[in-house]
Amino acid sequence: YRFAALYQRQDTLAFMESHVAFFDHVQGVYKKMVYDNMRVAVAKFIGKYEKEPTQALLQLRGHYCFTHRFCNAYKGNEKGHVERSVEYVRRKAFAIKSCFDSQAEAEIWLMTILNKLNTTKQKLSGKTAEQLFSEEKKVLLSSPAKLACAEQVQLRVDKYSTISYKTNRYSVPDNLVGQFIDVGILSHKIHIYHDNKIIAAHNRSYKNHEWIITIEHYLDTFKQKPGALSGSVALASSSYLKLLYNEYFNDKPRAFIELLDYCHKNKITEQKLEESVTSILNTGGGQINSEKIKMLLGNKTNSFEPIHCNQTTKLAQEQLAKMSSLMN
Repeated sequence: YRFAALYQRQDTLAFMESHVAFFDHVQGVYKKMVYDNMRVAVAKFIGKYEKEPTQALLQLRGHYCFTHRFCNAYKGNEKGHVERSVEYVRRKAFAIKSCFDSQAEAEIWLMTILNKLNTTKQKLSGKTAEQLFSEEKKVLLSSPAKLACAEQVQLRVDKYSTISYKTNRYSVPDNLVGQFIDVGILSHKIHIYHDNKIIAAHNRSYKNHEWIITIEHYLDTFKQKPGALSGSVALASSSYLKLLYNEYFNDKPRAFIELLDYCHKNKITEQKLEESVTSILNTGGGQINSEKIKMLLGNKTNSFEPIHCNQTTKLAQEQLAKMSSLMN
């Protein structure tokens, strides 16, 4: 039975998260785990045969209650089948297809291939790996709650309302400039906290000197300085918002900032915003402006109980219905 996951680096976070992912996947824990002499598992060698485990491995052991042993150095026979399995999964999954638009797409593809391998009948037993593993699960230890794997650091917000980690910058709300905030570093995500509340979350970048910006973090600054919006990195970070601004709001920055603020407060996604603008254009709604977009975004499809009303209310409802039909 094979399980695999994709990581950008073979570091401590990947080492811990891969354990958590596997134990959660199989809903069980092996009584003993066997490790190669890799740096993320071996802190240092003591004498000829003894090895001291890393804090990460000790933390995993304490949480999941398993024991461990290390392979002997230069003894390929102790781990050959494991390295062969790595090559097998890599060949089956990525020899056919190796280009993806995102890591998430590659992970979905990998899970699809693994599921196919685990549900294919094997020649020797005539059973699938999934069927054989179901018998093995009966002797595994029960899996406890997931272990939280994150590197905790404290960073200061610079004048650009960003924090710097591994040469990359991640935006935070602009009212926190100059303050120290807590940051949880995961292999794929970065979670930012202030006063024990999460204030921002970004996909972690493994490039060099990249700016990962969320435009909503700078709305208060743009309200005071609307002229700074057009040339800002925050606007350039979203290709659609930049296109929308240049096409319809180039001479109306304040209206565009109000629209962004409306979307932020009402938790309207960029995709929903794009759908609304496209709907106005397709129905011949005329010139695009913030009021039309907000009106369409604010439309509700909820049904209400009928109420008794006078003639004035009925006429108002008819006018609203006509306006709604024009917008839709």
